[in-house]
Order: sequence, then C-alpha cells, then structure tokens
Amino acid sequence: MSDFGFKFDCIVVGAGHAGIEASISASRLGLKTLLTTLDIDNIGLMPCNPAIGGPAKSNLVREIDALGGVMAELADSTYLQLKTLNSSKGPAVRALRAQSDKKEYRAAARKYIENEPNLILKQTQIVDLIVENDTIKGVVDELGIEYFAPVVILTTGTSLEGRIFVGLKHFQAGRLGERSAIGLSQKLRDLGFNVRKLKTGTPARIDGRTIDYSKLELHPGDEVIDNMPRFFSFKPNRPIRKQYPCYLTKTNEKTHEIIKANLDYSPLYRGLITGVGPRYCPSIEDKVIRFAHNPSHHIFIEPEGKDTYEVYIQGFSTSLPIEAQFKMIRSLPGLENASMIKPAYAVEYDSVCALELDNGLMTKKIKGLFLAGQINGTSGYEEAAAQGLVSGINAKNYLDNKEYIELTRSNSYIGTLIDDLITKDIDEPYRMLTSRSEYRLILRQDNADLRLMELGYKQGLVKEEDIQRKRFKEAEIERQFNKLRDFKISANEKNKEILAKYNENLELGINAFEILKRPNLNYKILKELGFKSNILTDDNYLIRDIEEQTEILIKYDGYIKRQIEQINNQEKMENIKIPENIDYSSIKQISTESKEKLIKIKPKTLGQALRIGGVKPADVSVLMVLIEQHKALKK
Repeated sequence: MSDFGFKFDCIVVGAGHAGIEASISASRLGLKTLLTTLDIDNIGLMPCNPAIGGPAKSNLVREIDALGGVMAELADSTYLQLKTLNSSKGPAVRALRAQSDKKEYRAAARKYIENEPNLILKQTQIVDLIVENDTIKGVVDELGIEYFAPVVILTTGTSLEGRIFVGLKHFQAGRLGERSAIGLSQKLRDLGFNVRKLKTGTPARIDGRTIDYSKLELHPGDEVIDNMPRFFSFKPNRPIRKQYPCYLTKTNEKTHEIIKANLDYSPLYRGLITGVGPRYCPSIEDKVIRFAHNPSHHIFIEPEGKDTYEVYIQGFSTSLPIEAQFKMIRSLPGLENASMIKPAYAVEYDSVCALELDNGLMTKKIKGLFLAGQINGTSGYEEAAAQGLVSGINAKNYLDNKEYIELTRSNSYIGTLIDDLITKDIDEPYRMLTSRSEYRLILRQDNADLRLMELGYKQGLVKEEDIQRKRFKEAEIERQFNKLRDFKISANEKNKEILAKYNENLELGINAFEILKRPNLNYKILKELGFKSNILTDDNYLIRDIEEQTEILIKYDGYIKRQIEQINNQEKMENIKIPENIDYSSIKQISTESKEKLIKIKPKTLGQALRIGGVKPADVSVLMVLIEQHKALKK
C-alpha cells in the first residue's frame, strides 16, 4: 500500500496529554508532524480526575511551561478551582492544584493542535510499525495505509490491549466508551521489547443534583488577594475565572461492610486482573483491606464542569460490581439518594519496561522510536505531558544529530522522572512525588522558570518576550538583594511597635536583608518598616513573584547552599562518561548481579550507574578505576 502512503518528519500515535505536548513541540520546532488518535473528540480527555497539579505534579506543570509546553496554559484557561496545597509548609512542598472543566480542557487542547501549521490530525488506529535495520521508517493503520517518518512517538496511554473490568464482567476498551488499541503490543513483542501488564482505575460519576450538600464539608479554592490568583503559567495575562467549591465526605463502617461483603466479586481479588496497580492511588477496596485500622477514608466531591451536573468522587476508585457500587455510594453521608451516571471501573493495559529507553526517551533497540506517557509505566496526566514534551524536543534533536535536552536530577523534576524510569526496574505505575527528588528545596514550583526557561529558549520553544521577562525577573531579584542590604532598620520605638505585632523584637539596628531571614517576617512587613522595593514594572503578578522569590532565597540561603554543594559533588560522577563499547561481562572484579544490571541498562555515566537498583557502590568504584586506566592508556 506504499503508493497510498504519506510522508512526515514525525508521527505521534495517541492524542492524550503526552501526545499533545509531543506533537505541538515537534511541530513548533519545524517538523512536519502527524498526530493520530482513536477518537478525534477525545483529544486531551481526562478519563480520571479532571484536575491538574498537586504535590510534585505542579512542579512538572511549571517546568513544562518553562520549557515551552502547553499544559500550564490549558489548565489556567479552563480551571474551575485553583488551590495551593501545603501552603503553611515550606516552599519545597507547596503545590498548586487546578480542578478543570473537562469539556473545556478538551476543546482548548484541540484548538491548540488545529492552530499549529506544521501539525496534521487524523482519526485512525495504528496497528503496525515499519522497521528496517533496527530503524523506524513509519507506521501502518487499520486500513492498511502506510505513513512514513524517520521519527515515531508512541503515546498510547491505557489503550494498548486495554481491558475494562466492572465486577466479574470485562470487555476490550482503553477507556469507557473508547475502543482498545490492538496490534501494536504484539509488534513491540516481536521487536524484542519487554511488554507487561499494568492496571489503573477510576471512580463512578454521579448526578450532583441528587447530593445533599448540607451534609458535606465545604472546600473552597484559594482566597484571591488583590484580584491576583495563583496560576501555573509564567506567561502574563492569565484569565481570571469564577471558582467553584469542592466538598468532603467520608466512608464509614457501613461502607466498609459493603466492600468486604463483595470482595468475592472483585476482579482484583479473584485474580482476573494480573497487572499491578498504582501504590499511591489504590482502589477503595484496597484501602479498606490494607488499612483496616482506619475507621474511615476521605472522599472528595469535585465538579467536572461548570455546564454539567456530573461530579467526580475522588478517592472512591473501584472495580466492584455496579450493584455494590450503588450501595457503597449511598452509604456515604450526603449521597444517600445519589444517582450514578457512569460506573467505576478498572482498566488493565500493556506497557513497555522503561529500561528499554535511553535518557532522551528513544528506545535502545529501534532508532527513531520514542515512547512517552503511560506506555512507559507512569500514571498521571502531568507525568505523561512531561514525557511527551521531552520526546518531541528530542525527536528534533535526534534528526538534527544534536545532543538531547539536558534535563537532570539536579535541574528538574522532569529529569528526576526520566532518570527514575530508565535506571530503576519499576513494576508498578510510577507517580511523581516530592520525596523522589533529593534536591526538592532547589527544584521548587516557584522557580521553574529561573531553572529551565533558558534551556527551553535554547531548544527553540520559548518566545523572545517570555525569555526577556524571565531575564528581567532574574536581574530584579539580584537588585532586590542589594537594596535590602543597603536599607537600614533602626531600633526606634515605631519600628519596635510594628515588629511586636508579629511577635518579633529589635534590640539593635539591622539591615532589611538580615531581618527578612526571620521566619515570621515578609515583604509586607518590611514595607510597614519603610522599605520600598521599587520594582520597575507595572505587572503586579511579576512584582509579587520577584518579592516572593527574593524572600525564599534569603530565608533558605543556608539550606540551598548545602544542596548546591551536594549537586556539585554528584556532578563529578555525572561527568565521568562510561565508554560505549565497554564489556561488563569481562570485568572480574564486578559482582554478577551488577553485571546483569549494567548490561541491561547501559548507563552513560558513573552517576547513572550508581543509581541503578542492584548495582553496588564498590562495583562503581571498580568502574571508576578502569575508566581512569583506560584514559591513561589512550594518552
């Protein structure tokens, strides 16, 4: 069928959150890109919770924005509620979360795609890959039509051989109402990839008109100060929208009794589902059994859109039969008369072991074939989008014979995510957590632009006005440091009275830089003491960001310096390259287990080798000696 084929620079298979970022970034970098999807009306679909952000995930979204991706803009333009989580804690764990209008998000994502001049959209199912000499050449769809490209990015989500379970009933589908993708899994197996089953799930959706909200605990969004909400994107002029509340209810003894009575009808407990589910987002039946000492579990009632009465029951994911689901839902306070619109279900799907990938997300076996999103064993829209963006950027770099974008554990959560995937043999859906980063005090959500925007600009995705705004911000923070050091606060009675309101005292005069180190004090109080920041812009959002960034850098100066020192020590190992032609099997001083891991993963540096599960530090020391000997012999 080659006479009917089409030629592109890049083909992206799947139009979920990974596919959106991959196709838009590749097309904006000048690649003629084809984006294929099973259903053109489900671009950017949120099949689970219609929300973006949260702990660690907000860091990913901000980093995507700093690198020139679109998820932050989509979330900002379609939110129903914006809320900062962990606001009373330190800046390393603060996290913005947006409850999104699911329908509007899909529409906005499709509009972005359709407005890209280099991007062509097609509804079709890709069933085969064209591979010659271990190099990708294109794909074949279900009608036998061939599409050719030197780069293919698979972002198939939960569609690969997807099977949905509701009780003991099951059927093929990637998501409820959407067909399963058949063919690609077998092709990947034929090519020698390690394909394995994973499992995820989603709760029921219910009719909000049938809920008694008077019995629920109200959870509003952030208080908006000076008409300035917190947004994901660093770009100016974000839209200000009406916010909608979420609500809280709790499971109880009756709920748990219903669940326990129906475990015989659980496909998970009956062994029908063999795939491993996400540890950090378990089903409600899993919670009840694993945490039997807990008398109740929090269940959040969240809106799915401003023009629909459909609501989401967060924390109530299950694969139990519909009859049991009805009883479980109606056992919850406020939901005694609730009507179910869509049932909860589990979905089992195929994924590829991410050890098959290099640090650019290209497969080691097939040149030009990239994988991004849930196919790599991750869970979450944000993790998928981050991988999609990286794969789109690196598709261009691969074709131009350039180095991959430099995302590492020390400069980004995205770098941490990718490094974890390609060095750790993860056997469950991977979710990004702040605890996964050893440098989380430096990799905060508030400074993603300062960390990564120059990198995005160098790659060609960040616009000139955005990089200039970032550079102004950086220079202004430095100027604030100098102004604060120069501004003296005398120990007069007026200043003592002001500070006493905040349980602070002042025995001797001090400069504003030193006094800002105190935990209870901030820029607002400094201004009461007479300090004027005089930031040279009329953009109030930018002024707020500069003042907050300055304050964080001053308050946490000692901790930040220690983390920078850790990074510098680790980078010594990262800078020692391992020769590509090294024969691990011939090194007698290395343990057998380490040899197997090193041969399987093929680390690029000693730092990466040290992070591989099962590789001993002593074996890495042996490698270091051998590499130094090799360098000496070459000289």
